[in-house]
Amino acid sequence: MSRGLVIAGLVILGIVVVTATQALYTVRETHQAIVLQFGDFKRTVREPGLHIKTPFVQNVIYMDKRVLSLDLAPQEVIASDERRLVVDALVRFRIADPLEFYKTVQGSEVIARNRLATTVQANLRAALARATFATLLTEERAGLMAQIRDQVATAIEPLGMEIIDVRIKRADLPPEISQAVFNRMQRNYNEQAAERRASGQEEAQRIRADADRERAIILAEANRDSQITRGEGDSEAVRIFAEAFGRDVDFFEFYRTMQAYQQTVGSDDTTLVLSPDSEFFKFLRRLEN
Repeated sequence: MSRGLVIAGLVILGIVVVTATQALYTVRETHQAIVLQFGDFKRTVREPGLHIKTPFVQNVIYMDKRVLSLDLAPQEVIASDERRLVVDALVRFRIADPLEFYKTVQGSEVIARNRLATTVQANLRAALARATFATLLTEERAGLMAQIRDQVATAIEPLGMEIIDVRIKRADLPPEISQAVFNRMQRNYNEQAAERRASGQEEAQRIRADADRERAIILAEANRDSQITRGEGDSEAVRIFAEAFGRDVDFFEFYRTMQAYQQTVGSDDTTLVLSPDSEFFKFLRRLEN
């Protein structure tokens, strides 16, 4: 085989390989594509796999088919109740119409994200301007999010994109306002604590006063009862002594004299100066006799 034939064969093989390379293209599962011929749209390819196009004439533009996320930077908005809020939102979307997407943003996801961010921020600011801060803290928040999603979907549909969801991740007061609110809440709680503490002390004093008054009443009643009991005991003793005195006068006189001896001379430090013939010692003289 001559050298010229070998070279010709290699050239032909190279042309076949290049032509095959230009004629075949692969679409991944996560992508979709549009085929253009000299800039004119020919078809949309959504099925993954190996596909054929006219070589050197047609070119393929790939686009993502998955659900994409756009995390918006925090922005400050003013609610209808004049509350300043810092809102952080998240958008989930996908490319629904590859041709319109290519026509409007040249198939650039970066341009599409910028357009989408601007649209979402504008609608979010307008919607929150008609809502109150309390709306974001109640069940009405879901309805507000649905309203914003529908408005963004309508505005973004000409770009060939579909809005899946719009969510407010966070809605906080600005730092300086949050600190002021915290300080005000702290003052309110301190005032409430002081008020409750004063109320508790007042209640404690009232209970203590009631307890002291009840204690005084109980002691007075007990002292009264003891005096009555003591008086009754003394009366009974007098009655018994009187009855005993009536039965045996001499014994009663002797008993009372012995008690007097015990109380007067029963102690070592007692000194009595009496006449020997005193009536006080009459029973002692009888013992001597």
